[in-house]
Amino acid sequence: MSTAIYSHPDCRRHDMGEWHPESPARLQAIEDQLISARLDGLLERREAPLAEIPAIGRNHTPEAIALVRDNTPTAEGDTYPLDGDTSLCSYSYQAALRAAGAALAATDAVIAGSIANAFCAVRPPGHHAMPTEPMGFCLFNNVAIAARHALDSHGLERVAIIDFDVHHGNGTAASFRDDPRVLMASFYQHPFYPYTEPEPRTATMINIPVPARSGGDVVRQLITEHWLPALHDFKPEMIFISAGFDAHREDDVGGMGLVEADYAWITRQVMTVARLYARGRIVSCLEGGYNLSALGRSVVAHVKVLADLE
Repeated sequence: MSTAIYSHPDCRRHDMGEWHPESPARLQAIEDQLISARLDGLLERREAPLAEIPAIGRNHTPEAIALVRDNTPTAEGDTYPLDGDTSLCSYSYQAALRAAGAALAATDAVIAGSIANAFCAVRPPGHHAMPTEPMGFCLFNNVAIAARHALDSHGLERVAIIDFDVHHGNGTAASFRDDPRVLMASFYQHPFYPYTEPEPRTATMINIPVPARSGGDVVRQLITEHWLPALHDFKPEMIFISAGFDAHREDDVGGMGLVEADYAWITRQVMTVARLYARGRIVSCLEGGYNLSALGRSVVAHVKVLADLE
């Protein structure tokens, strides 16, 4: 079975302005690096469908969905500010439906066994999107929507969400804090956006703050000591990854010190757990990563491991 890349041209049409780091150029940078690494012909390409509203509604209130849908401008070139960091253009709602649709379609395909795993090269990202509102560049929480789909539509009993973005996935944590079917494991720079206080650590919420300038040695140790024992105890039937690459040392949006080899190492650990308990089932969705060169190189490192092409 192959590794699939899910994407769609609509995801490049969401544009919050030339000044904004969460830009359409991010997806082009990933594409360029996949071609440069000669991975393009070794991965299955699949087009992201539009997510259906009931699927989004499993994780988001009708008001949260309407806030995006009803405020998306109709005229090309117009924008609508949702907050100081997040705005809508005329293509934003369509792009958000594609991003969530990619995660949903990838979940269906991985569970059906037609592909081994998937990486969703989509935007807008999702892990800050709360059940009740968008925030922090994020409109709908793609990984949370897909995880609920795996649980509620496919009948899985336990899924894990791994988040290695430099920012705390506060929207994902809010979605599943009281759901024993979901284990969330992350590290994140603290103090840093979204400025949430560190949460109590539980058997299913292992979100670990680390100081700025933390590098791969710190991250590898906390994964070994905290994530992996929890994952082995939990025995997830599927794993979702919020794949943010803004903890890279070249990314000025964050302040951590990871490199491509660290992302490859993290992916290998997740794949080992997935093979033990989840039939290898993984769906990874792009979150942050704003230095274009570092983003593209890091995605290549991540996808090479997913596809067993190291």
